[in-house]
Amino acid sequence: MPTAVVLDGQSLTLDDVVAVAVKRAPVELAPAARARMAQANAVVAALVESGAVAYGVTTGFGKLSEIAIPPARLGELQVNLVRSHAAGVGPLLPERETRAMMLLRANVIAKGYSGARSVLADLLVAMLNAGLYPPIPEQGSVGASGDLAPLAHLALSLIGEGRLTRGDESGDAAAMLARAGLAPVTLGPKEGITLINGTQAHTAVAALAIVDAHRLWQVAHLAGAMSLEALLGTPVAFDARIQDARGQLGQAASAALLRELLHDSEIRESHRYGDPRVQDQYSLRCMPQVHGPVLDAIDFCAGVVGRELNAATDNPLVFADSGELLSGGNFHGQSVAMALDFLAIALTNLATIAERRIDRLVHPDLNQGLTPFLTPDAGVSSGFMMAQVSAASLASECKVLSHPASVDTIPTDGNKEDVVPMAMGAAWKLRRIVANVRYVLAIELLCAAQGLDQRKPLKAGRGARRGQALVRELVPPLVEDRALSADIALVAEAIERGHFTAAVRGDW
Repeated sequence: MPTAVVLDGQSLTLDDVVAVAVKRAPVELAPAARARMAQANAVVAALVESGAVAYGVTTGFGKLSEIAIPPARLGELQVNLVRSHAAGVGPLLPERETRAMMLLRANVIAKGYSGARSVLADLLVAMLNAGLYPPIPEQGSVGASGDLAPLAHLALSLIGEGRLTRGDESGDAAAMLARAGLAPVTLGPKEGITLINGTQAHTAVAALAIVDAHRLWQVAHLAGAMSLEALLGTPVAFDARIQDARGQLGQAASAALLRELLHDSEIRESHRYGDPRVQDQYSLRCMPQVHGPVLDAIDFCAGVVGRELNAATDNPLVFADSGELLSGGNFHGQSVAMALDFLAIALTNLATIAERRIDRLVHPDLNQGLTPFLTPDAGVSSGFMMAQVSAASLASECKVLSHPASVDTIPTDGNKEDVVPMAMGAAWKLRRIVANVRYVLAIELLCAAQGLDQRKPLKAGRGARRGQALVRELVPPLVEDRALSADIALVAEAIERGHFTAAVRGDW
């Protein structure tokens, strides 16, 4: 059982999100967080008792914020908010993204600026620990005032409406909660808006995508090193002195990893002398200059999203120390949206350079004496011809998807929300790009392993050699034509679960 993740609203990390969303680590609330929530809730209770006017507590929402709500209808106000905003459409978020969203929503409540009772965070934590999650459509959010529609679908389940799923079982939310020994909450003042106001849907998708992106960055070096060896390329371009002369951190890290993967190569020694080529093509020679900036982008985005995991993104915010409710715009998702668009562009470059290496591996005029399309029976057999076409299709789709969502805006809520970031669109576009890059790298690993088979008995560098062995643990060499779709899917799934990280770590 993974170590429990303790929510305090301040210290949640990307690794914690993966632990809960993917590895199902148990979740707990920190005692200090309970105390902060109680203090903030006391401020809300006092405000209601005094009859003061406060947005979202004693008034309507958005364009309706000028309408005062009678005290007797404050509970109805919050329930109607949840129901009316559950207007999402389209495919459902995968379970792991929904679990990440639940975790983030519990964490932001635990931070103590929401003014909600701890019972809301308690129920979210209990649902996570019980494996319960609601169906959440991924479309319908513009990222301000946060991810209203997705979060409203989550909030519905907390009040016992809608549906919940656990494993293979699905049913009415109230019944599923009861079967898990849980009960729905009755919303108090401000608690409906607390549940739906914030950036937790797109940030949840973002957090998991960033972790996936870093794994893809590592595997791209493994695949690139294997391709370089199969194509009789030279590692001279990865010399540390070249990288130091430029001073870019990601580039230096990329070159260092390539040097490590290519160390102790018999293939390199076989053509060190007498090779008429002065230098390799860009897709081989410039891997540090292309892969490196991708790492820089991942690191930047990890910083933005890492901060957002512990951000107070409600509106209004409750400041218990002064007893004030302040209305602002922390729900606006522009910072995360821009970061996700940046990462989409970066990962697209990872796909395009990998596709070019694939083309060189299969192209009989470019592959340094490997068999045409890497098949031993060219003509009767087509080998990896169509695999390269699939890679080209995926890379091209990434280019379309890398068009930024965050530069678009369209007014909503009667023009009250007149500048919105389209952060959820940026998030699910990035998720699609991550999947595409994973498939492109799977194709490169298959082609590069086939190329290295043809270089035997010469051995590749230690890391590249280990990468080839890991491919062969999954897929046999292509001796005669077969449907490659299953092979590609198998290797892509292995990338996702970390099958190839041993080679990148140096576990040889």
